[in-house]
Amino acid sequence: MQTLQGDFIKLRALEPEDLEFLFQIENNEIFWEVSHTQTPFSKFVLKNYLENAHLDIYETKQLRLIIEEKSTSKKVGMIDLFDFNPQHKRAGIGIVIHPDFQQKGFASEALSLLIHYSFLHLQLHQLYANILTDNEKSLQLFEKHSFKKVGIKKDWIFSDGKMKDEILFQLIKE
Repeated sequence: MQTLQGDFIKLRALEPEDLEFLFQIENNEIFWEVSHTQTPFSKFVLKNYLENAHLDIYETKQLRLIIEEKSTSKKVGMIDLFDFNPQHKRAGIGIVIHPDFQQKGFASEALSLLIHYSFLHLQLHQLYANILTDNEKSLQLFEKHSFKKVGIKKDWIFSDGKMKDEILFQLIKE
C-alpha cells in the first residue's frame, strides 16, 4: 500500500513472525510509563494477540502497525491508532521506537504516514495524543506535525513514586 510507505520506512500489518519483537517492546520497562503497563506480557498472550491482529479496526477499535526500515527490513518500532471512534471520526495515536533506532527520523516519518492514512482512508476528522510533560522527544515530535496542545490533565499518571501531568494534543483535519 503506497499510503503506508515513505522514503525510509514502511508501515505494515503485524505478522506471526513479529512475536519476538513484540515481546521485546511490550516487556521493556522503559516503555511501560507511556503504555500504562505494570506487568510483563507472556509470549502466549502476545501470540494470541497476533492471531487476532487481522481483525478490522471497526471491530477492535485499534490498529497496530510495525514500523520497518525499507533498506534493511528491520523492525524499528510500532505505531498505533487506539480508541478508534468512527461515529465521531477520531482516534488516539501512539508510537514506540526501539531504543537502538531512536533519533533517526523514523518516528517522524511513521507519524506523517499514519496521519495521512487516517485522514485519507479512515476519513477521520481528528487525531489526539496523550503525552507526559517530561517526555520532551514526544512533545517535539507531535508539535512538529502540527498537533496543538489543548489541555493538561493534572496529576494524571502515577510513575516513579510521583504524580505526573499529561498533555492532550489534537490534530484536526483542515
